[in-house]
Amino acid sequence: MTDLLTTGATRLPVESDAALERIHRLESLLGDPDDPDNPLGLRAVLDADERGELLPEGERALARFGLGAEFVPAALGGRFERADRFALLMRSLFRRDCSLGIGHGITSFIAGLPVWADGSAEQRRRVAELLCGGGRVVAAYTELDHGSDFARVSLAARPAPGGYLLDGGKQLVNNIGRAEAAVLFARTDDRPGSRGHSHLLIDLEGLPTGRADRSYRYATSGVRGCLLGGIGFEDCPVPADTLLGQEGGAMETVLKVFQVTRCVLPGVVVGVGDTQLRTVLAFAGERRLYGGPVSALPLSRSVLTDAFVDLLICDALSMVAARSLHLLPEEASVRSAAVKYLVPKLLQDNSYRLGVLLGARSYVRQGPYAGFQKAARDLPVVALAHASEAVCLSNIVPQLPRLAERAWRPALDRARDAPAAPETLFRLHDPLPELDFSRLELTTHGADSLTGVLPALADELAREAAHRPEVAELAALAAAFTDELADLARRAGSLSPRDRTLVAGRPAFLLAERYALLLAAAACLGVWRAAGTRDPFLADPLWATAALRRLAERLGPRRDPQPEPVVEALFEELDGRRRDALTFDLFRTGLATRAVPAKGVDR
Repeated sequence: MTDLLTTGATRLPVESDAALERIHRLESLLGDPDDPDNPLGLRAVLDADERGELLPEGERALARFGLGAEFVPAALGGRFERADRFALLMRSLFRRDCSLGIGHGITSFIAGLPVWADGSAEQRRRVAELLCGGGRVVAAYTELDHGSDFARVSLAARPAPGGYLLDGGKQLVNNIGRAEAAVLFARTDDRPGSRGHSHLLIDLEGLPTGRADRSYRYATSGVRGCLLGGIGFEDCPVPADTLLGQEGGAMETVLKVFQVTRCVLPGVVVGVGDTQLRTVLAFAGERRLYGGPVSALPLSRSVLTDAFVDLLICDALSMVAARSLHLLPEEASVRSAAVKYLVPKLLQDNSYRLGVLLGARSYVRQGPYAGFQKAARDLPVVALAHASEAVCLSNIVPQLPRLAERAWRPALDRARDAPAAPETLFRLHDPLPELDFSRLELTTHGADSLTGVLPALADELAREAAHRPEVAELAALAAAFTDELADLARRAGSLSPRDRTLVAGRPAFLLAERYALLLAAAACLGVWRAAGTRDPFLADPLWATAALRRLAERLGPRRDPQPEPVVEALFEELDGRRRDALTFDLFRTGLATRAVPAKGVDR
């Protein structure tokens, strides 16, 4: 029996989960990244990046794997059933090469969401067949003049006999030059208001000659191989059946389906952080100073273990968020924004600190650690997708007062009717119901059952600490985060009318940041509590305590480093995973690497 997940003394058979088996197959297909003769290995990835192209053999391998079917709901003939498992599968690819992950696939996943949410039966069928057959659909939203402000995009779709006439353009659209179809966000009504834009499902190969130009390509500092281009239209006719959903309904659809991308993509990008940490850990074990390896120095070891803990935090938050799309979709609007804000921020902060430890090698594009600089360039591009930090926080701010009133205060008061997250939200291998797009809401209406677990868990831990000294510090941290939640509720309730809007001042945005940290703490506590005995590492309070200590540092003013025994235990776990070729996330997934060379691959 082939095993994928290693969890201490127990091993989880992949045959019990079809999605995990596919992750195993994909990892095996990608092969050993450190094998210089592997056409999908790190050397080939770096060479393709230098040429500014997607790895050709990588695209062929993913086509053989049938990656496009992973973007299509199972009900339509594809393999997408669970957002959390999808994030894990794509994480394997992003761990290897962000360019390949974006350029060959994830854009089609994003473009498909409005179709699954709003499309007619025929539109869904067409797109499902296209993706399952290896074709591409692109999401054409961005206009450089307007950035993330979709309400101001100007590409026009004017009513015309038999359909619409398109005028204007879109820029920075991945794969626009070679895709067969596009989901186009266009203005169909010039009157002010939220009903001025519509989605159009465009057959790119059927456009009339001379009316559309999609030949332009943009060069980027990160993900150099991605074919980011633009498309321009001039009185370009398209038929009436290109309309996707209701005319004027695109803004509402975008605000809903992007909740899915904002929950899923951060979990995917955890793979980039894994690669960076693995590279620097290898360097720190090989490089010697003062008679020993760099990894033996207290400061270096602290940087490495802090990065490890931050990866666990990112994984806990992103996996719980992805699972909540199935279990608590009505709460996704605020949660998705918090996840999309915090996870990329933690990963980019780690990238900087690990780069300092790696030193001059962190920006060298050749040599045994050249993979780090590629990941460091790719990460900001991937992290920005669809929403900047400011956009995410601005989605949270207006909802804070109602969250305080309807969710946090009842939870803090231990009210019987306080919202409570189901335990299956935190059990990472429990089955999930189908993702129902119709249950996504524009706001949570004050519902937040995830953060609401903090007071209840703090109470439980306080009782346990009396006879379990190993959870004493975790209990104290849970109590401190509960106090922070009470303070956040008080401050959110006293926001001025202006600070309850999108034009709020800095204090309101700082409250949104604090909320994201509290959400992460609740996710970590929930995952730890639900682990049981199946996974000895997840069930150990060591990692959860370290995670809450890291989050408490960001809340301030606490700046205590992890205690030395904790650092040693975490480093032993981290280095053991490196030796055993296991991922650095919550799942400890087996990697294709079998013998990790100390110096990586030398180009």
